Amino acid sequence: MSVIRPQEAVERALALSRADDCVVIADESTTANLRWAGNTLTTNGVTRSSRLTVIALRRTGDGVAAGVVSRSAVGADGIEDLVRAAEADAAGNEAAEDAAPLVSGGPAAAGWDDAPAETGIGVFEGVAPALGEAFGVAQAAGNRLYGFANHVLTSTFLGTSAGLRLRHDQPTGLLELNAKGAGGSAWAGAGTRDFTDVDVPDLAAGLARRLDWGARRVDLPAGRYETILPPSAVADLMVYLYWSAGAQDAADGRTVFSAPGGGTRVGERLASLPVTLSSDPAAPGMECAPFVVAHASSREASVFDNGLALGATDWISGGTLTSLAQTRHSADRTGLPLTPSIDNLAMTGPDGGASLEEMIARTDRGLLLTCLWYIREVDPQSLLLTGLTRDGVYLVENGEVVGAVNNFRFNESPVDLLSRFTEVGETVPTLPREWSDYFTRAAMPAVRVGDFNMSTVSQAS
Repeated sequence: MSVIRPQEAVERALALSRADDCVVIADESTTANLRWAGNTLTTNGVTRSSRLTVIALRRTGDGVAAGVVSRSAVGADGIEDLVRAAEADAAGNEAAEDAAPLVSGGPAAAGWDDAPAETGIGVFEGVAPALGEAFGVAQAAGNRLYGFANHVLTSTFLGTSAGLRLRHDQPTGLLELNAKGAGGSAWAGAGTRDFTDVDVPDLAAGLARRLDWGARRVDLPAGRYETILPPSAVADLMVYLYWSAGAQDAADGRTVFSAPGGGTRVGERLASLPVTLSSDPAAPGMECAPFVVAHASSREASVFDNGLALGATDWISGGTLTSLAQTRHSADRTGLPLTPSIDNLAMTGPDGGASLEEMIARTDRGLLLTCLWYIREVDPQSLLLTGLTRDGVYLVENGEVVGAVNNFRFNESPVDLLSRFTEVGETVPTLPREWSDYFTRAAMPAVRVGDFNMSTVSQAS
């Protein structure tokens, strides 16, 4: 296979296209990983991957049909075959309902001609020594640390027959640390761009404290409990809410954001406290693509929207639903502003909020969670979710953690939870544990809910 630079692949595919219009997306990625188990580093490595996507657009008597084909590791000699496959796909498709004129282009984006960005094992130069020290501390306490760190750097090159030439370099890193000992199991995680902001000693110390809490075990029955959800658990719930907030599905009456009798719930107050849920491609530490990159069309994304500029968007503002994820097609249908999806999410409450420790200190009796897992949707009309608690549920009495309790299965809707928040803490960067394979750029507060529904006791440990 003859290797070709991604920018050249874009240009060659566009030049070879016989379609009425064409969009080409080239993604070039490197991935570095580091793993450890039982207080010992085990493996590390670097991998490379590439993907080329061709979107062929064919005018029909009643609109525009789209054909999309995406392949990995396409060499120079494979580009024409990919282009023809996309054109054949378009020839067999009917007019697309989301068809719209392509975004027009100007000068090529800064750095268009530069080589793709790369990561390597060097990104862990501060992490590995800190892990070594943490292993020693854990070993001395009779505990064991497990986990992994992963860093992906993807350069995306987007070109169209309308003259658009855009580029974005996206670093995505995460670290997950799990401690096991006589006090059970505890987890901590962090999302990052480059690991310079990951404090391994602090994460490890927090895990050691939780294992100490687990020295005393308390069995509790299922029921509704005052519960403090830490930022990671809040992120998992709010990310699912965000993924479910498509304008087209809402307008069609399919989701919790559909209004009775038709339309959407935009403009309706959802939260008991003035929280704001927002996305911003320029958010410090959570920077992401400032333009739409759509490898395929769906009800929340459109290949015709590739290259549309993205800006800061409030999905919920002051407790009121203000926006739903929109393509140009769905915005035309709903009459709502054009607000495409953005690859980060933040929630803020009023007045900055208290720290998690301060929230614990003013709890008379309640539960403190660590994280959630195995989250599944039960009912899209209410966005009822079910899932399990994991790696530590703790009993708080008179402002102190007094022991660990059994795990539970929960049944809750994140939309309904918004209306039952009794306290929202300070917003901090966090990692959604359940969704970390798909979504890492999040900042969330801890929240207090007076009656979180622990529906059954779980034997998971």
